[in-house]
Amino acid sequence: MHHDSPRTRWERRAEMPLTVASLTFLGSYAALVLAPRFGTAWDDLWLGLLLACWALFAVDYAMRWRLSGQGTRFVRTHWLDTLVLILPLLRPLRIVRIYESLERRRGLPRLPLYARVIAYSGLATLLMGFTGALAVYQQERGAPASHMQTFGDAVWWACSTLSTVGYGDVVPVTTGGRIIAAAMMAGGLALLGAVTGSFSSWLLQVFAREEDEERPPGGTPGA
Repeated sequence: MHHDSPRTRWERRAEMPLTVASLTFLGSYAALVLAPRFGTAWDDLWLGLLLACWALFAVDYAMRWRLSGQGTRFVRTHWLDTLVLILPLLRPLRIVRIYESLERRRGLPRLPLYARVIAYSGLATLLMGFTGALAVYQQERGAPASHMQTFGDAVWWACSTLSTVGYGDVVPVTTGGRIIAAAMMAGGLALLGAVTGSFSSWLLQVFAREEDEERPPGGTPGA
């Protein structure tokens, strides 16, 4: 009889709470940036929720580190989880795992690999674009010579950055905004490469299947 490891049991229990924490983090951050109420209980509430979510992520990271038995090697082999813990911009990306979690709980068949890559990359792009727009708008609004006077400007900038187009009509001018821009550019290139590679693989499979169907039964190449 197969027995789950303590780490597997912990990850299964923590999966949904962490997904809720990711959604809460994103909502609280959006409220803090888009509807700030300085010096009020509302801002204290959003900040409290952000800190509580971060604490939950930190507890999960520490538990998985301890249960892995890998020591410091865990940090290197789980570099994405480490980045998610350190960088607030990446924390909502945990939401990407919710579909796979529901699949396992309901016993649904998994999507083909290329379909999963495209679906997850698309969702990750939307999340990164939205959180990136929030982060850069928080840095840029009110800055001298800023190009981002509204959140719509920040969303337009995020779209052009993630798509690697980079029109240059809206650019960050603060140091914090440029650091976020560098992370967004790197993420956009990685996601674009993943989607392009998976789509190309899917096309190759389709063409190969069509050739097999058109080949006459018992036929030989060059006959």
